[in-house]
Amino acid sequence: MRVGLIAEKLGMMRIFSEKGQHIPVTVLAISNCQVVSHKTREIDGYSAIQIGAGNPKVKNVTKPMRGHFSKAKVEPKSKLVEFRVDEDKFIQIGLFMKADHFLPGQKVDVTGTSIGKGFAGAMKRHNFAGLRASHGVSVSHRSHGSTGQCQDPGKVFKGKKMAGHMGAARVTIQNLVIHSVDNDKGLIFVQGAVPGHKGSWITIKDAVKKQSDLELPIPGSFIGADDASVDSENADADIITAEANQNNESKDINVEILNEVQDQEANNDTQLDPIDGKETTSDSQEDEELPENDGEKK
Repeated sequence: MRVGLIAEKLGMMRIFSEKGQHIPVTVLAISNCQVVSHKTREIDGYSAIQIGAGNPKVKNVTKPMRGHFSKAKVEPKSKLVEFRVDEDKFIQIGLFMKADHFLPGQKVDVTGTSIGKGFAGAMKRHNFAGLRASHGVSVSHRSHGSTGQCQDPGKVFKGKKMAGHMGAARVTIQNLVIHSVDNDKGLIFVQGAVPGHKGSWITIKDAVKKQSDLELPIPGSFIGADDASVDSENADADIITAEANQNNESKDINVEILNEVQDQEANNDTQLDPIDGKETTSDSQEDEELPENDGEKK
């Protein structure tokens, strides 16, 4: 037995095949799905892997769970699920699971919490036919009818199908087919409907009743926490280098502007003599005018 995954239900859509057939699929997102802890036969009496997903607010995490996550050196998770596995299929704590853990064409069992319907009658809850809609029935067309027997046993047996609370229960749909997988975006497309509302947590695992003929990744498809940290560090380094390049470009632009201003000032200071065609400066003109002024004074 392999480990399963925790996914978030995004909704439903349809995909057209090459023959033009329209296939309804449910889109499940795998994000931040990480191995949190192990359960071993020596300590716990059974072998299992605890998977966590989601990013809760730290203030909503209790102190016991904070100690649990800090012991495993992982971030707090919103959802925790245990999957029974074989003793030779454990995955290291801290590794992140990938969407290609399941392959297209594989059959899986999907579990979720169904949408709550509130208090429902017998016709909606158990698909009863109801009473006659014409003769002999008075204002009880949708009732479930008699529920007990005679004086013996004189009671209603437990489990009798009657009106009551409907939905908001744990439901498992078996043998659903994986249509396709988008490993880059972390999406799994499952053919058919999946219990639960949009944004609810869904657990996916290999089908119990149908053994797959595909070569599944064993013990699973995952990436290391170190790889994720390296990617984030590389992204930070790219941002820093981009900022440095922008600063260098701005400095080059400023230097060019200063050079242009200096050249313009130099051109304004230098002038051509209309008679000789030689460059004269304002200082030389002042020097030439000084003797004339001295002569007039004399």
